[in-house]
Amino acid sequence: MSTSAKANVLLTLTAAIWGFAFVAQRLGAEHLGPFAFNGARFALGAASLLPLIWFFGRRSRGAAQRAGDAAPVAGWRAAALPGTLAGAVLYVASALQQAGLSWTTAGKASFITGLYIVIVPILGIALRHRTTRATWIGVALALAGLYLLSVTSDFTLAPGDGLVFISAFFWAGHILVIDAVSSRHDPLVLSVIQFTACSVFSVLTALAVESNPFAGVPQAILPIFYGGFFSVGVAYTLQVIAQRNAKPAHAAIILSSESVFGAIGGALLLAETMTGRGYAGCALMMAGILVSQRSSPTAAADLPLEAPLPSAPVDNRD
Repeated sequence: MSTSAKANVLLTLTAAIWGFAFVAQRLGAEHLGPFAFNGARFALGAASLLPLIWFFGRRSRGAAQRAGDAAPVAGWRAAALPGTLAGAVLYVASALQQAGLSWTTAGKASFITGLYIVIVPILGIALRHRTTRATWIGVALALAGLYLLSVTSDFTLAPGDGLVFISAFFWAGHILVIDAVSSRHDPLVLSVIQFTACSVFSVLTALAVESNPFAGVPQAILPIFYGGFFSVGVAYTLQVIAQRNAKPAHAAIILSSESVFGAIGGALLLAETMTGRGYAGCALMMAGILVSQRSSPTAAADLPLEAPLPSAPVDNRD
């Protein structure tokens, strides 16, 4: 198997892990409030990256010693403020998404969340980023798909779908924040700080607004483990490895298939179903995502997510 083919396999596996994370989040919502669940899973996600920082830091120090250079510094203090800012945006995005999953399906949530890829170049207009005609075509297709997928016959948007749709704007904002700061900081260190900040904000909010917030942790332990360890630690590592040998635009297209895997996971594990109208909406949204990526490869490649994760060679988020 060629190097590029191996990268494609790893990227597809990453998208599958992120897509099936919507199932874990949906199951977690049955036992924990959105803030308690996010507090637990992002704490685990941050902890899962610490061994990677130790491992890569050890390799970097060894290489520096062999070359006679000064050992590199991880830069925790320098990354503290931007990491906390990114964590604050991530906190809002993940809270809205998790709350929405209490009133919608994993499949619908995965496709609606994927709209962040379309929203990124639109928000980028305020930052004087270039927006092409293909972007607007993608927006039109995605909005038409959202209408078919989520708007009922009496022209109302289901509450859960509405919350997830709003969260897509914050996922897009998270990508832009990470895009602005990631080049100046170690991506793994920045990730740990933002995940820790998101966890702290979520735990504090859970203690303030949720009744007996962590009572359901034993029942939700598997969703928490999947959402924290696999969706964050494993998938992030796979993405970093794969994108060393994949073009950003190509990687973004493969990673956007997390929406499809979210729908597959919901159907296989939660027995979720859609009408023909819903499937048509999903198809239009996927088309809009792919078209927008072709027009804005750099922004789109910054990561998906579920849990938008910070910069692999290109990110980020998701």
